[in-house]
Amino acid sequence: MGKKQIGELEPFELVIALMISELATFPMQDIRIPILHAIIPIITLLFLQVATSFIELKSEKARKILTGAPSILIKNGKIDIAELRYQRFNINDLLEELRLKGYFNLSDIEYAILETSGELSILPKTGNSNVTKDDLNLSLTQESLPIPLIMDGNVNFKNLKILEKDETWLNSILNKNNIHDAKDVFIGIIDSKNKFYYQLKEGKDINK
Repeated sequence: MGKKQIGELEPFELVIALMISELATFPMQDIRIPILHAIIPIITLLFLQVATSFIELKSEKARKILTGAPSILIKNGKIDIAELRYQRFNINDLLEELRLKGYFNLSDIEYAILETSGELSILPKTGNSNVTKDDLNLSLTQESLPIPLIMDGNVNFKNLKILEKDETWLNSILNKNNIHDAKDVFIGIIDSKNKFYYQLKEGKDINK
């Protein structure tokens, strides 16, 4: 079922794990129940979990339905109050999570993202990173949130629209990197420094 820790399991995976543990106890509690009566449903649940994981790997829509999508709680340095309410996340919870990550001032945060696992990911303002560039009197350019454009060969047109770009622009980026088809790309991202990072699928090496 993978190497995730209990605290990192998605809700569906946690339910499967609890059901398996419950089924495994029945033959132990009552010797009149044949062990086969527990093994068959356990194998069925394992098969369901593996099949679901495979579907999530291949389909972004299925992944969003089954595990949800990350939620941006702080965007461009401002708290998204509507998103906080939608996620049933109050301001005290948010401040507590920020403190646990080592950030005590909201003014230091550029982005805060609530991941599907429940963890809070933080992108601090560039001038307030651990060793601050402000202290070194360096010129600063605010980093932005990385935006995935290609996931397992599938182009994310919604994110292209966020960047105010189109498929022609994406194809030109791919051509510059000697990539002839987006389906050959395992992951393609515009990173926080506005550079295109990519990794090809296995067996899809290119000649530069």
